[in-house]
Parts: sequence; structure tokens; C-alpha cells
Amino acid sequence: MNHQGESSNARSTVLPADLAPQAPEAVLHLKSALWSDVPWYRALLEAIGLWTLPQETYRNRHYQYLIQGEALDWLLLAERLCFELDGTIPQEDLERLLFRGLLPDDVSPEMFRDLIGPTKHRAYLNYWYGVVVEEALQLAVEEEVRKGRRAGGYPDSEDFIEDAFTILYADTRNSLLAKFSNEAAAPPPPNPDAGPGDGPDLSLTDLKAFTYWLFKHRFNQWDPARVASDTRKGIRRLWLLDQTRKFIPE
Repeated sequence: MNHQGESSNARSTVLPADLAPQAPEAVLHLKSALWSDVPWYRALLEAIGLWTLPQETYRNRHYQYLIQGEALDWLLLAERLCFELDGTIPQEDLERLLFRGLLPDDVSPEMFRDLIGPTKHRAYLNYWYGVVVEEALQLAVEEEVRKGRRAGGYPDSEDFIEDAFTILYADTRNSLLAKFSNEAAAPPPPNPDAGPGDGPDLSLTDLKAFTYWLFKHRFNQWDPARVASDTRKGIRRLWLLDQTRKFIPE
């Protein structure tokens, strides 16, 4: 099958918020494709390729699709576009998509890349490594810390989270959050008198942005060999969680 031909209608662009038009082209393409009996997953991915808005407010909910102008949360965008499908996707497929990031087996990694376009695909990889893998890496290191401390006879404690952050980023979570807040105008850091588990109430959007910022901080903090080793550890933890996204880079 000629995947290049499949993606010819899906231009891949990401524009600044003040330059991007409203999003009817992607939505109209999605609906037109469905009316033409195009499989829902192909229509959806082509619409993602056509999408231009880095963020929007839709049905009284704010959607931040692009983090720091370079990491695309494609599942959040897919969720938004699913509102336009009016039950077209079978319920089982919809749940697999939104809860596990899985598309039908007919969609290969190459087809996924071609349909969303090279620019969106690069942004997707940034998000996959910078948010999905980074979260799994944090969990893996925290579990290692807990296992080691328990073997030494220490009771379970939220301090282990801080220890994990210090191992990964050479700083505490609260200190890193304060630096992130200063750089990104994010919500204020926690009260210094608060306990390690009493951080600020970050929204999910803020948490993703903070995680991506931590990924870049880690990348700049350590030598390439350690960065690669830690990244592999995060990917292994994803496999154990059975939360791997289908289109994992080779």
C-alpha cells in the first residue's frame, strides 16, 4: 500500500496561537472523510495532521495540545476530535484509543507517521519521550528507592519521592518546581514549610508541562550514556505497566 499517497491530504503544520486560524479545516475534513466511508482511524489521523491550533477552549474545557511549542499530546487532540464523530467509533475501539493509546492493528507505525505528517510526528515523539517515558522513569526510580529503604528497615514515606527526584535530577521536587514556575509562569511553588507530599495542586496540563521540563532538565544534566540508560529504564517500566503506546519508536 502506498502510505505516501494516503497522507497527501493531511498537511502537517503547527502555528503560533496568535497566527493559527480557527480549526474548521481539520474538523470538516474529518466529517467529510467519514461521510465518504473512510475508516474512522484514518480520518482521525488525517485530521490530526491538518490541525493547527496549539490550544483551545472547547465546551468549557481548555485543551493544551502542544507543550512548550514542541511536544504534541496527540491523544488529547484525538479525544477532542472524537466529539465530532457522533458515535462513529465502536465503543471498544474508542476505549482502547483513549485509555491505552491503541489504534486498530491495521495502522502500522509507518502509516501513523505518514497520516499525521512528519512535523506532527516529531512533536509526538517529543511528547512520548518527554512526558510518557519520563513519568514511567520517575515511577521506576521511586520504586527502587522504596525497595532499598524497606530492605534497610525504613518505614514507607513520601520522602522517597523526593529521594527519587534527587537521584534523577540532582535536586528536590519542590526546588525543581520553583525553578519551573519561574521559567514558565506556572502556578506558585509549595510553601517551604509544607511536607514533601504537600505540593501545590497542579492541573493535569501543568503537570505534563512540568514533566516535559524535567525531561529536558535531565537531558542537560547528565552525560549521554546515563540519559540513554535512564530512558531505557522508563521504557521497560512502561512495558511492565502495560501502558505502552502502540507507535513506539524503533
